[in-house]
Amino acid sequence: QMMSFEGFATVANFCMNVRAAVPPNPIVNDRGNQCDVGNKADFSNFQKLARNAANLVQALDIITKAGNTTGSAAQDARDRGFAQFVTAISLGMTALVYDSGGIVTNQVNSNTIPPLSGYQALMTAALAEIDSAIATGGGTAAAAAYPLPSAWISGNGMTQAQFVQFMHSWKARLRAGVARTPAERAAVSWSSVIADATAGITADVGILMGGGWNCSYDCSQMYVSNGWHEMSLMILGMADTSGAYETFISSPLAARDGSQLVIHSPDLRLPQGATRAAQNADTPYSGTSFKPGRYFNNRLSSDDFAGPGYGSSQYDHKRWLAIYRNSGVGTMVQFPKAENDMLAAEGYIYAGNFAAAGTLIDASRALHGLPSIGAITSASQQIQGGVNGCVPQVPAPPAFNTAPCGSILEAMKWEKRMETAYVSAYSWWIDGRGWGDLVYGMPTMFPVPNEEMDSRQEPFYILGGIGNPGSAAKGTYGF
Repeated sequence: QMMSFEGFATVANFCMNVRAAVPPNPIVNDRGNQCDVGNKADFSNFQKLARNAANLVQALDIITKAGNTTGSAAQDARDRGFAQFVTAISLGMTALVYDSGGIVTNQVNSNTIPPLSGYQALMTAALAEIDSAIATGGGTAAAAAYPLPSAWISGNGMTQAQFVQFMHSWKARLRAGVARTPAERAAVSWSSVIADATAGITADVGILMGGGWNCSYDCSQMYVSNGWHEMSLMILGMADTSGAYETFISSPLAARDGSQLVIHSPDLRLPQGATRAAQNADTPYSGTSFKPGRYFNNRLSSDDFAGPGYGSSQYDHKRWLAIYRNSGVGTMVQFPKAENDMLAAEGYIYAGNFAAAGTLIDASRALHGLPSIGAITSASQQIQGGVNGCVPQVPAPPAFNTAPCGSILEAMKWEKRMETAYVSAYSWWIDGRGWGDLVYGMPTMFPVPNEEMDSRQEPFYILGGIGNPGSAAKGTYGF
């Protein structure tokens, strides 16, 4: 989140201040470095979960080949398909985040240590494993064992058809997200992404938090504020139609001060009102919930805290405030329908099918007070609305100190960012590197943690930071 302006923090916890720095820091990967816990956590979780799920499939196959069952043949098939799905997304998430990892499936003996494979090979294995999961868990042999137990995807007793849709959406997410650069993003099989997204979810998939399910920072600690969270205007400011964002980006980075700017936007996900006081009143958060439809608030000035101006603003993400106020219990979106639809829209844009893309983009915009993007006939055409009415407005070359209306691609990116903020893991960072939107030198992937390299007797290495491998080029917005 810190590496993509999805959020901004000044505290050292989780190394957020290290990751938020501009110019960017590399991801240091030696023993005992201050960010080691965070570097290791997800690699360990993803790889262990892939192994556990693969072991389950192996054990289940032993039972069924012996003519036995865990309850019924349909249940066996459903459980096998679900475990393969867990294996697939565990491998897929490893591929999205790290430069390499072990490919572990039920074809790999449980006492085998697989070699490290690059992220593209990991993703190929993950997508193949989802195909197997769809064939098994979505096949006629498993049909009688549905709906899924609601605790498996907390609060979702999915029918077989819904589970298959969910897996197709995951395929689209993983296939598009693995790209590290715009060139790799362009090389994605977008026809496959469109096909999976079209066969994907038809409504948001939420997770019921509580009872062992925990959304942690995203709906708890970040709401403490005082350095734990705010929204930088570097991206969020693109919603502004008053000229404040253009004023912000026209200053040198070191001279920017987002904390002094009130964003005026027709996007109803942002607070409404012409002044800070009016926006404070529009998005109060002292009660048990938050205003329906708003995702962000303008905080009280008494809660402001010092920080670099490029990261500071008056705005915080508060979409999940009700979960925080309810001691961690409540439904949090995990896979938004808008993300699924924007994956298809992105593919349509690259294919030149602007009408199909526009239909999906407009459907999301209409839910949040934004007008149609209009009739688009080229990738470079600005969306309708004019400089005082369109969202988003994006920094333009060569100096990147003006912010004209964005293109259809930028309109798609805006919807996806707003709907995946503090929802889909790594979303702004993953998309940002593929779109070429990250800050120059920002890491585009994490190295395999030093503990894993130690155990394999292989050397450590770093990624990211200006001049190092695995770092972003200067991109779309000139950041």
